[in-house]
Amino acid sequence: MKNLFEKSQKGHRAYSLPKNDPAFEAFTPPADLLRTAAAPLPELSELDLTRHFSTLAARNRGIDTHFYPLGSCTMKFNPRVNEWAAALSQMTHCHPLAPSPFVQGNLEVIDDLLALLCDIAGMDGGTLASNGGAQGEFVGLRLISAYHASRGEKQRKEILIPDNAHGTNPASASLAGYHIHTLKTNPEGDVDMHHLKSLLSDKCAGLMLTNPNTLGLFSPSILEIAELVHKAGGLLYYDGANLNPLLQIAKPGAMGFDVMHINLHKTFSTPHGGGGPGAGPVLCKEKLKPFLPTPRVIKEGNSYHTVWHEPHSIGSIATFYGNFAICLRAYLYILLHGNYGLRRIAEGAILNANYLKLHLKDLFTEPYPQPCMHEFVLQADNYLDKGVKALDIAKRLLDYGVYAPTVYFPLIVKECLLIEPTESESKATLDEFIEMMRAIVKEIQENPEIVRTAPHTTPVKRLNEVQAARNPKLTALK
Repeated sequence: MKNLFEKSQKGHRAYSLPKNDPAFEAFTPPADLLRTAAAPLPELSELDLTRHFSTLAARNRGIDTHFYPLGSCTMKFNPRVNEWAAALSQMTHCHPLAPSPFVQGNLEVIDDLLALLCDIAGMDGGTLASNGGAQGEFVGLRLISAYHASRGEKQRKEILIPDNAHGTNPASASLAGYHIHTLKTNPEGDVDMHHLKSLLSDKCAGLMLTNPNTLGLFSPSILEIAELVHKAGGLLYYDGANLNPLLQIAKPGAMGFDVMHINLHKTFSTPHGGGGPGAGPVLCKEKLKPFLPTPRVIKEGNSYHTVWHEPHSIGSIATFYGNFAICLRAYLYILLHGNYGLRRIAEGAILNANYLKLHLKDLFTEPYPQPCMHEFVLQADNYLDKGVKALDIAKRLLDYGVYAPTVYFPLIVKECLLIEPTESESKATLDEFIEMMRAIVKEIQENPEIVRTAPHTTPVKRLNEVQAARNPKLTALK
C-alpha cells in the first residue's frame, strides 16, 4: 500500500459504519457480488484526508487567487450568488424525466435563456443540450450538413477554416465528416479575401469563423465574407468563443452568420475548467431550426412542455436537456447584468486589453498595431538572442504570482504571447502586471538564466514537457 499511496497508514479510516444497523444491512450486496479481496485504496483518517486535499487546493492557481490573463479563455470572475442559486434544492432535486407540469420552473429557465441568448446573438432558435463548446461546434456542423442534404446538395463536403482558428474547429469538422481547407490570414490579421474566393465552390458547405479572431481583431470584411460564402451556397458558422467583447455591441446574426455556439464559461461566467461539466448552447437562423436536436422545450400559452421527437431533427446529442445547473448560472448572470451591464462587460474587456497592449507593445514585437478587441498578441522573438523564448517568460510569470497567458497560439505568430485580461480586473491589477513584465524583461537583459530556468517558487519546478507528452505515466506507480 505504501508504494501506491505515500500517505496511507494501515488501519486508519475516514468513516465508520454500524455493523448491526438494519438500514445498513438493506444495502449490503448479495454474496455473489461481494469482493473477495479488499480494494487497493489508501487508508487515512478524516483529518489527514482533509489536510491532504486542502494542501493541494492551496497550491492551485485560479481566478479566485491570482490574475489569469489566459488568452482566448476569458477567465473572469464567477459571482457566488449564481453558485448559491444553482445549489437550491428546487433545482438540484428535479429529475429530467419528471412530467412537465412538475418542472415548469426549470423548463421556463431553458426557454427564457434561449430567448435571451438569441437576442444577444441575433439568432432565431437554439438548443442548450450541447455539453461544451466543441460539442456545440459538432452540433452546428451537423445542422449545416442536414440543411444541405435537405436541399439535395450532398456534394458539399468541404469546410473552410482560417489558419488562426481554435484547434477544436478542424477537429469538429473532421468528426462531422468534412474535408478541411485552411484559409490564409492576410498581413493585417484578417481573412485573405483572394484565397477565400479561390476556395469557394459548389463543394463548400460553409466557413467556420471567429470574430473577433484569435489575434484579437474584428474583421472589417465580415459582411463581404458572408456575402461571398452565401453566394456560393455555403453557410457561415460562428465560433462563439470570442463573443465576450461583442455583448450588446454587435450581433453575429447581423454579420451574416447562420449558426453558432456559445461557450458559457467564456462569456457568461459559468465554472471554467476541471474537466466539466460544461455547456455550449447552439443558436441558429430560422432556416436551420427544423434540424435542431431534441428534446426541445415548447411554450404554449402560459405553460411549457417537452417535445422528444421531431421529423427533421438531427436527434439527441446529449443526455436529456444538457447540463441544466450550468445553464442556470448563465441565466442568472445575464439577468443580473441586463443589457446595459452586458455592454459594460464588453466595453470593459476591450478597454482593459487595449490598455495592456499600449503599455506592453514596446517590450515585445507588435505584429498587428491596430486596436484590438478583448485580447491581443505579442511576439517574444526579440529575446531569442538571449536564449529566452515565450515559454520561459510564461514560466517566470508564475514566480511573480500570475498565471501565464497563452503561448504559441495562434500558430501563425512567432513566439506568440496571447493576452486577455477580461473586464473583471482593476487598473491596479493591470498596472502590477505591466510592472511584472518590465521586471522580467530587465531580468532577460541582465540575468537571462533566471528566466530560462523558471519557475523557482512553485511546488513543481520546470518540467520536461516533450518527455511528458511522449512518455506519459497514466497508471499508478508500483
